[in-house]
Amino acid sequence: MKTIFLLLTVPFLFFHAYDVEASETEPILLNDFEEDVTGDGQLDKVELYGVLFSPETVYYRDIFSVIRSGEKEWRINYQGGYDPVIQFFDLNHDGISDIFYQSPTGGSGGLYTTRLDSLANDELTNMPLPEQVYVKGYFKDGFQAVIEIAPNTKPIVLNVEDRKDDYIRLGIFDEHGKLLKRTELMVDPIAFYEPFEISEQQGFGLKSYKQVSGAYHADGLGVIETLWYYEDGRWTALHTEWKEAREYDASKFY
Repeated sequence: MKTIFLLLTVPFLFFHAYDVEASETEPILLNDFEEDVTGDGQLDKVELYGVLFSPETVYYRDIFSVIRSGEKEWRINYQGGYDPVIQFFDLNHDGISDIFYQSPTGGSGGLYTTRLDSLANDELTNMPLPEQVYVKGYFKDGFQAVIEIAPNTKPIVLNVEDRKDDYIRLGIFDEHGKLLKRTELMVDPIAFYEPFEISEQQGFGLKSYKQVSGAYHADGLGVIETLWYYEDGRWTALHTEWKEAREYDASKFY
C-alpha cells in the first residue's frame, strides 16, 4: 500500500462525513457500485464503508470495501483517511476492471493512501504501484537547488535567490550565496496517482506526482510528474516532466 496525493482530471466523487449520521463504531455506507471486477461478464456489487473517528470529525479511522459476486464475498481493508474514493480501470490490461482506491491522509505534504486490487477470476490480488526511488536534491553555491531525477540524465538546476532571506536565516547560505553546510532538499514519496488514458488502443496507465521542497514542506520547489504503463508484470516510466511551483497549485499539497 502506498501513501499519496491527488490532482484529478478524471472526476472523483467525494463523500463528507458530516452529510451522514452515525455512531463512532458503526460503518457508514459511503457509496456502492455495480461493476464486473471478476471477469465473469456479470455485474458485481462493490460497497465502500467508513467508520468515523468520532461523530464530530470528518476523519474515518477505518475504511473498507466489500465485494459480492453471486455467493462469493471479499473484503478489502484500507487505512484511515478523509474522503475515500473508489474507481474502476483496467490498469493491468487483462480486459477486467481493477479496483483503484485513494484517500487523503490529512498529513503534511498532502499525501494520499492508494491501493490497487484485481479480482480477476475470483482471486483477490493486491497489485504493486509504480515507485520512483531515484530522485536526489541538494543546495549548491550561488543560491541554487539541484534536482537529479534519474541516473545519467541532466540535472535540473533552479535559481532560488528569491528565497535567499529565508535560507540565510536558516543558516544554509551566507549573504553572498556561499553554501554553509551541505543540505539535502526534501524529496517526498509519490504523493498521489492519477489514472490516465495513454491511448484508446493502449488503455489506461497512471500519472504520479512527487513533490520536491527546499528547507521545509511549505517551501515547495516543484513537482515531478511521471506517466507509467503496466506491461509484462511491471510498471514502466513512459515520460517524466519537471514542473516548477508556479506551474501547479501548491495549496493542494497541504
